[in-house]
Amino acid sequence: MQYWLMKSEPEAYSIHDLAKEPTRTTFWDGVRNYQARNFMRAMKAGDRVLFYHSNADPPAVAGTATVVRTAYPDFTALDPEDKHYDPKATQDNPIWEMVDVKLERIFPRPIPLDELRATPGLKGMELLRRGSRLSVQPVSKEHFEIVLRLADKPAAGEAKPAPTGRTVVAKRTQSKETSKHRSKRKRQRV
Repeated sequence: MQYWLMKSEPEAYSIHDLAKEPTRTTFWDGVRNYQARNFMRAMKAGDRVLFYHSNADPPAVAGTATVVRTAYPDFTALDPEDKHYDPKATQDNPIWEMVDVKLERIFPRPIPLDELRATPGLKGMELLRRGSRLSVQPVSKEHFEIVLRLADKPAAGEAKPAPTGRTVVAKRTQSKETSKHRSKRKRQRV
């Protein structure tokens, strides 16, 4: 099993949006950086993900997800009407790929970037490296576990949150979206 961190702007697509999906699963589209794409190509079903809210106030790790489908062509790159369209991508050479992730847990409180930086055990984490901007990046098992422990600790001056285990999200009825419709959703990956 490998561990990853994936960034999304919460105004475009948040962990709460993922929780509202009928199966709590979505495709991770719009990645247009070769190194981040290559990391997605290395993902395997069952790998665990830290879901990070970037361009937030404050930026923070909001929860965890699991990879449930390995890399496949990102169809948004082929759609001229999609903001992630890439005219160099073709059916024969799609260039860009995406994976599917399923929500595991929303943290009782987001873990802000400043708190991550102040945690000694996270030294060397890619997210904390100066100038690191990759939207998909590897995380060591040790760093992943430290972030999970932080999620269950109260922030400075707060009471300890109640144990949560996995977040339970009420089922909702919703018509099944088509891929074309879903690809039109406003999403931005950093």
